[in-house]
Amino acid sequence: MSQMILEKDVAHTHEHGHEDAGSMTLFGFWVYLMTDCILFATLFAGYAVLRDSVAGGPTGSEFFELPYVLTETMLLLISSITYGYAMLAMNHENSKLVLRWLAVTFLLGLGFIGMEINEFIHLINEGYGPDRSAFLTAFFTLVGTHGAHVATGLVWMAIMMWQVKRGGLTTTNGTRLSCLSLFWHFLDVVWICVFTVVYLLGVI
Repeated sequence: MSQMILEKDVAHTHEHGHEDAGSMTLFGFWVYLMTDCILFATLFAGYAVLRDSVAGGPTGSEFFELPYVLTETMLLLISSITYGYAMLAMNHENSKLVLRWLAVTFLLGLGFIGMEINEFIHLINEGYGPDRSAFLTAFFTLVGTHGAHVATGLVWMAIMMWQVKRGGLTTTNGTRLSCLSLFWHFLDVVWICVFTVVYLLGVI
């Protein structure tokens, strides 16, 4: 009898330890996101200062294509919704549904990155590369940094899909999926700011 009680106490201690570790991981990730906020705030400030420094070159209103960028935006916004469905499936401990929604989210994010790369290639081919003016340097830096974050999120997502498929919805995988959820939604918020400050205000 005493042995059974001891085993239960040990199991509870281990479970409580995992919960504490998960909470600390989430807290640490929030701290990371705050530092990323500072990074993007700096890039936005730099863009605001340099947006009129076109050096006789094109302004944003001359080459921004709002319908194209709006399509990019919708892809990222919808991917945030599908990731939310993946988290709901995780809460219901349905690993197959988690994998399906993560796959949909991954494809939407991949579409976003593909469109952004295509936009960059088109601008460079037109002679509007980052070396053309301070405005274009700031534009490529801001939008490119966000794109690099999305690409990192896609790599992370692919790894998580493999880990969930291999090990299931363990406590550790649940914590990692929660961190990725915070990261992905954060990128969504940043892109809304990019879309508003860079593209919408850029065509005015």
